[in-house]
Amino acid sequence: MRRVVFNQKGGVGKSTITCNLAAIGAQQGLRTLVVDLDSQGNTTHYLMGAAAADGLGDGAAEFFEQTLKFSVRPPATTDFIVATPWEHLSLMPASTHLDELHGKLESRYKIYKLRDALADLADEFDAIWIDTPPALNFYTRSALIAAERCLIPFDCDDFSRRALYGLMETVQEIQADHNPGLQVEGIVVNQFQPRASLPQRTVQELIDEGLPVLQPYLSASVKIKESHEQARPMVHLDPRHKLTQEFVALHGALEE
Repeated sequence: MRRVVFNQKGGVGKSTITCNLAAIGAQQGLRTLVVDLDSQGNTTHYLMGAAAADGLGDGAAEFFEQTLKFSVRPPATTDFIVATPWEHLSLMPASTHLDELHGKLESRYKIYKLRDALADLADEFDAIWIDTPPALNFYTRSALIAAERCLIPFDCDDFSRRALYGLMETVQEIQADHNPGLQVEGIVVNQFQPRASLPQRTVQELIDEGLPVLQPYLSASVKIKESHEQARPMVHLDPRHKLTQEFVALHGALEE
């Protein structure tokens, strides 16, 4: 299954959700690949650690760069994938070079290259997770075209709610024009505070409107900052933590 975690708004937890769900699947024995398309490289740093991430070889940028050139024997997609410290979990890392390539890729209409490459990896991986930049650009569209399912992180505020309808329209446009098989698998409620009235009311309004809100909701926790700092997904940092168990339950709901 190829999943994209998509939201044009920054700071909503795309990288955190991507890495933790992928890490849980890998721990459960699924051969898992994470594709980092955000030039900030938060996912890459989270899974590899800052020191290791800075010394990685070819990744997503080099993959896209080679699509701009003709070659009788193009490199295999696996040449742009590295192993992470976690068993069964691999990564196509990001770098700032993605920003430099953006204009060329868009003008040359390489929008289907990621879809074709990931489809060729169907026998290599059981699950593929794609993290996207906080913008609707070439890389985000490539990810939506390459994916079978879409998860939308949601912060419990009015701004996020207003943006949500635009996100749904974007997915519908990609479905109509490029990827009829793409489905919105669900909205992932992040940083949820059950004792506050606004988050409860906001989420309930989404449910009442018939939107696919997934459960469980992911709790707000300072533990996630420690997870980022140590470059250890929650399932490896603190398996018994409440937030870890919520991630596990959410992963299980997706795999049912």
